[in-house]
Amino acid sequence: MNDVDAERGGDIGDSAAAARALESVVDPVVAVADGTVTYANAAARDAFDLGEADRDAATALGARWGRLAAAIDETTVGTARRVEFGEDDLESARVHRGADGATITFGLDGSADAGDESPGTSDRLVKDRALEEAPVGITISDPDMDDNPLVYVNESYEEMTGYAFDEVVGRNCRFLQGEDSDEDAIAEMAAAIDAERPVTVELKNYRKDGTAFWNEVTIAPVRDEDGRVTNYVGFQNDITARKEAELALEERTEELEYILDRVEGLIQDVTAVVAGSTDRSELEAEVCDRIAAEDGYDGAWIGERNPASGTIDVRSSAGADPEADSIATGTDHPAAETLETGDLAVDTVDGTTRAAFPLSYNGIEYGVLTVRTDRDRAVDDREAVILSALARAVASGINARETSRVLTTDAVVAVELELTDTALAPVALSAAADCRLEYRRSVHRTDDETASLFTATGASADEITAAAADLSDVDCRVVVQRDDECLVELTSSVDLVGWLSERGARTRAIESDAGRARVTLEIPRSANVRSIVEAVEDRYDGTDVRSFQQRERDGETREEFAARLEEALTDRQFGALQRAYLGGYFEWPRPTTGEELAQSMGVSRPTFHEHLRTAEAKLCRAFFGDA
Repeated sequence: MNDVDAERGGDIGDSAAAARALESVVDPVVAVADGTVTYANAAARDAFDLGEADRDAATALGARWGRLAAAIDETTVGTARRVEFGEDDLESARVHRGADGATITFGLDGSADAGDESPGTSDRLVKDRALEEAPVGITISDPDMDDNPLVYVNESYEEMTGYAFDEVVGRNCRFLQGEDSDEDAIAEMAAAIDAERPVTVELKNYRKDGTAFWNEVTIAPVRDEDGRVTNYVGFQNDITARKEAELALEERTEELEYILDRVEGLIQDVTAVVAGSTDRSELEAEVCDRIAAEDGYDGAWIGERNPASGTIDVRSSAGADPEADSIATGTDHPAAETLETGDLAVDTVDGTTRAAFPLSYNGIEYGVLTVRTDRDRAVDDREAVILSALARAVASGINARETSRVLTTDAVVAVELELTDTALAPVALSAAADCRLEYRRSVHRTDDETASLFTATGASADEITAAAADLSDVDCRVVVQRDDECLVELTSSVDLVGWLSERGARTRAIESDAGRARVTLEIPRSANVRSIVEAVEDRYDGTDVRSFQQRERDGETREEFAARLEEALTDRQFGALQRAYLGGYFEWPRPTTGEELAQSMGVSRPTFHEHLRTAEAKLCRAFFGDA
């Protein structure tokens, strides 16, 4: 079994020199890998009565193997541990875990006479201490010789370094060092040798062919019985894969810390700007100012597509001059690419990196955010993710400002569209029931679902309900039924009114007849009208734009509304409504009753309620815009 390949059993090896060295060691030495004995020296073969066929570790080592196997599993690669037996003449064992196996050195009971000065005993003690005090005897040097040269290396050392035994023996181990070897680690080893103490360092070494590798070097002194250092035993472990992984992790951590340190405050500030700005222009200006103020960037600007000229109009900028950024006519700028594709685009020109991020929310394009930097670091994936999130937050803020402008601005663009896509509930229902539907308004339910109210003519309530039952994605409920018309509530997962509202457009009218709907929208002139219309076209097949018209929104002041309502009410109706409101009749619990209010007006209770109901109806018609 002494000729068995021991390469997988730790770091002992099976070269002729290694075999000769281990054959002279009086302690049993066994190498195992995957439960198989791959090497046993003469002492082990005698101690365990091993033959050439005894390859199974459990059979060869007997009851000891259970504890040894557990110790191997619990031992980190490149380290060693002791296992105590306290039985027979083998009191303990030292287990060293290698990359592909383990080397086990068994200790005898020490029955030899400590005073025996015979050469055999001295040799046993030197080799015993070398194996005990060093992780594994891979290299042995002789400090009594000039420059402490190596006197032994094993085969794994030859394979790792590319140097043959004869090329190594007689030389100091420093020949593995090169230009990138750490001087501090080298000095630490030298100091440890001078102080005759063990040391472990991680060092970049070089093979015979010049390739570099990371070497975990452990050196330990071996002393004789008088305490004098007679040899140094070294263990060389190729840790290139682990070291490169550690260095890569350190680099990634450093980059991440760099990004987080730079953008943490930026995220907070931009979020505050989005939440606190009063209009779109203010929001865009403050975002550019904040980004440009960051040390990692030298400028930022926000632009939008000019559909007439095909260029990009700059809405706001800070730091670097956007005109100097060649955006007026250049189509190869990343900002132009982002507006074309809707994705992040990055380039580097003359040492300046330009990164463009789309400003898009709910499918509506609000422009592009471009960030410039001339630092050494490029905009990596992590930074791009963070800046993309900032761009989405900015787009969300712009959307909120544009949506609110729908309610306040009088300068609007009226857009009339014709839709035939049956994904739209009124289109599908008008075709299925052969009726006409006219949009009244939308109502929000408690579960955030939006339902739209339509006046339906040309079909009975039963016919409409039956037709809706055959539509998979339309929920229809009859609210009010009259002789010639009924009021129905339509709910669908494809809600046009709410979807448009989120994009800053107000639905003024929907008239659907025989599967064809005419939709009138009002969009603020300051909004990206083209983008909103394109979003409708993308969502509904067969959308046709019928007209665009800029106009001032019709409206009246609060005073005009109140005067018109008061004019529509009779004195009795106005008096009943006013007394009910001031008397707390609409509160709960009511502090007054209808009977008491009727008495205050000098009328009967039924008369009071008739006046109040009529006044409430006129108020609702005025508020909801009904004739």
